[in-house]
Amino acid sequence: MPQGSVTGRRPVGAGPPAPAIDVARLRVAIARLSRWLRRHELAGLTPTQLSALSTVDRIGPLRLGDLAAAEKIAPSTLTRLVTVLEESGYVERCPVPGDARASTLTITHAGHEVLERIREQSMILLADRLQTLTPQQRATLAAALPALEQLADADPRTAR
Repeated sequence: MPQGSVTGRRPVGAGPPAPAIDVARLRVAIARLSRWLRRHELAGLTPTQLSALSTVDRIGPLRLGDLAAAEKIAPSTLTRLVTVLEESGYVERCPVPGDARASTLTITHAGHEVLERIREQSMILLADRLQTLTPQQRATLAAALPALEQLADADPRTAR
């Protein structure tokens, strides 16, 4: 098997082998598409700031340490990131009752609105780009969606 390709495992007598997947091409295509969708710079957020804001939105109020762990970023980076989100009015720190040193981050109304605008704009951009594909390419992509969703959702330590 060539380096950088993957073929499906199959039991003996299970039919034709799955086509090889060029892992390097798949990685590059996903990365380029992701960069293209993020490049609009709406609201002046970096990809890291946008990811953190989305995490606060998705998970709900959470402590700074929990956000750092979820985003896999250093506490010093997190402090600067949260300061920018606070100054932009997208998140606010709320004191934790009974623990004067602790606070949680919550998303503000403005934070919800900016995320919704970014999501809408990204969907419009992607829908327009999909129109450049042939009907057969769109059908192939539609058929691949369950596999792509599984790849995106899978925990690499438990997937196999």
